[in-house]
Amino acid sequence: MQMLLKKVVACALMALGLLTIQTLPALACGGLIAPDGDVFLERAATLIAWHDGIEHYMTSFAYSAPNNTNGGSNAPSSLGWIVPLPSVPISPIVEGGAWTLQRLDREVHPPPPDTFPEATAASGSADVLQQVQIEALNVTVIRGSGDQVLQWAKQNGFAVNDETTAHLLDYAKGSPIFMAAKYNTAIAQARHQLSGDGVPILITMRTAHPWVPLEVLALGNSDVHADLYFLTDEPLNTSDMNAVIGQSAVGSQVPGAPGMQIAFQEQMNPSLYHDLSTDRNMSWVRPDGWLTYVSLDASDNTVTYDMGITPRGVIRLAPYGTAPMAVVDGTAASALPSWLPSLPIGTPEAVLIGLGVLGMIALLIWLFRGKKSAKPAALPGE
Repeated sequence: MQMLLKKVVACALMALGLLTIQTLPALACGGLIAPDGDVFLERAATLIAWHDGIEHYMTSFAYSAPNNTNGGSNAPSSLGWIVPLPSVPISPIVEGGAWTLQRLDREVHPPPPDTFPEATAASGSADVLQQVQIEALNVTVIRGSGDQVLQWAKQNGFAVNDETTAHLLDYAKGSPIFMAAKYNTAIAQARHQLSGDGVPILITMRTAHPWVPLEVLALGNSDVHADLYFLTDEPLNTSDMNAVIGQSAVGSQVPGAPGMQIAFQEQMNPSLYHDLSTDRNMSWVRPDGWLTYVSLDASDNTVTYDMGITPRGVIRLAPYGTAPMAVVDGTAASALPSWLPSLPIGTPEAVLIGLGVLGMIALLIWLFRGKKSAKPAALPGE
């Protein structure tokens, strides 16, 4: 019992000490959208689930045309985007869950109570690794140099301007794998889908760390609006120190990313697990782990980075074009030692509450002893 008490006290003191040290100033340490018309990316929603080297990446884009809000005759005939991937998908790309992204949105924003033609690869162009049609979306996974990917895009009807060209060439320095998607609005209207409806697609890849391309969302847009949902073994955090002491990151801004905030976090609960795992192509969802919701609302000129997640669950940012795994691996030297354990989320608060209770008990004991000592002594003979 004494040994257990010593361990508890040691953990409490470590958490309190690290929390104190952390406050010392001296130690403070568009979609790549290539549309065939005047189209803007409204919002991107993405689920990133990672476990044991496998990343499930599901994303959906919603667009709008300024002169067309109801899918009328002025709607562009097709539009598309090209985004980098950290590795080659290990299985065919499939439809994402029919309601997963909406269910995640409801989990992190609970309501108040009581209320195409097929793409082809040309000679000397990028290698086509996979092609699939998902509803009105034609998806192609390609591999090649920046110039080869650009050549393929132009030959397959993507309107590639100077800005897109420059960004695509930079991304190709980090990864030769890209996903190109083309949305046929005529097919969408025939399916009675509203203009701008996102089509969720699910990609499964082997990655050493979770990785999310974010700078591509800023291309050709005045503002970036994205909802990022993470399913990970560890809760996400904004710094190694916070992760080690168990300080919750909910409400924290991500350093170096204006407008990016950890807005919600919880352990997987039975209701959410049931709803996600029973959705279309979502049986791989695990019953344990953590859900973290990261919101990004920022001007395009501030989103110049991509995101990686360390094994401890810490968000790392790096300039776009950095090799996907290098976003995390390149910061390993400055991270806290991996052998240092991470305390449970909420430990600092629990320690402070415990110290407050102990302080109150000590005060009551002091007052009681003071009253007892102030009692007048009995006179001789009484």
